[in-house]
Amino acid sequence: MESEEPGTEAEPCRQCGLCCRIFGPGIAPTPTNLFTWMEQERKDILAWFVAFREKGEPVSCAQLLPEDLGDVIFTEMRDPVTGNYVTVCPFLRRVEKTRYICGIHPVKPEMCRNYQPWIWGETAFNRCPALLSHRHPCRWPL
Repeated sequence: MESEEPGTEAEPCRQCGLCCRIFGPGIAPTPTNLFTWMEQERKDILAWFVAFREKGEPVSCAQLLPEDLGDVIFTEMRDPVTGNYVTVCPFLRRVEKTRYICGIHPVKPEMCRNYQPWIWGETAFNRCPALLSHRHPCRWPL
């Protein structure tokens, strides 16, 4: 989600936050994302992810070193205090009654940057207000 005004021609996202509230807990950063956050010393972001490695116990990504990334099999988002799964993306920020933005937009995970729920047949999210308002036909035969 951009911090600009919602609903432009090039970026029809209305910043309703629905996709981030529903899919946000499933965010899985790439090794490149993790490395970038390590370089930028963003332990505030890294702390929200747990890495599962080939050998050893799961570890907070805030405790990983760049040379550890080759052993990471996958990551999960977890509350850094409780270790529990989160129900909503912790980086989502409410700025108005019905408008949300990404609190880490400049460095948000690749899967978030690439997600475009208003594109039918690709990453379509049928509850997306931008998709519903455009009423674009599906590009793929059903």
